[in-house]
Order: sequence, then structure tokens, then C-alpha cells
Amino acid sequence: MTTKLKNFDVVDFLNTDEEMQEYLNAAIEEGDPKFLFIALGDIARAKNISQLSRETGISREGIYKALSGEGNPTFNTIFKIVQALGLQMQFSSQKHTDCC
Repeated sequence: MTTKLKNFDVVDFLNTDEEMQEYLNAAIEEGDPKFLFIALGDIARAKNISQLSRETGISREGIYKALSGEGNPTFNTIFKIVQALGLQMQFSSQKHTDCC
């Protein structure tokens, strides 16, 4: 008997805004921008790349490239995508354990 496994796609589990926020925060905690770009790409796929393209004025191909993990998107591109996804960026101080 052969067992068929379904390919895992995180998009299948990004159903609520809260899940998307938690996913992005986890990606940011990795400390590598590529993780953030890939996570944003996953959320974009979950929400609808075509609609995101219309709202940002960035082509679908441009969005895929920017958020592939191999792209090097500008801050302006990321900012447009984040806003169009209905998210906002916030900054806070890092917690330092080795500080005085």
C-alpha cells in the first residue's frame, strides 16, 4: 500500500489576520530579511496576488520576484505591499541581555 502525501503549503494555514501577523512576527524574529520577504509572499498568495498587484501598481511578476527570497526589494516596495495587505509596521527597542 502506497501512502500519498500532500505537499505542505503554509498558505493553507494562513486563514485569519491574526495567523498572518504571528507568521510575520516569527519571520522577523529569524533576523534575516529573506524570511520576512518569503513570509510576505506567502501572505500575498493567501490574500490574492492579482488584487495586490492592482492596489500597489506593482506587476504580479514584480511582486513574486520581490518576495521570492532571492529578490532585493526596496523599502518603498515592501511598504506598499504591507499597506495593501492591510498591515502596518511598528518598531520597538530590541531587548538586550548583555547591556548594563
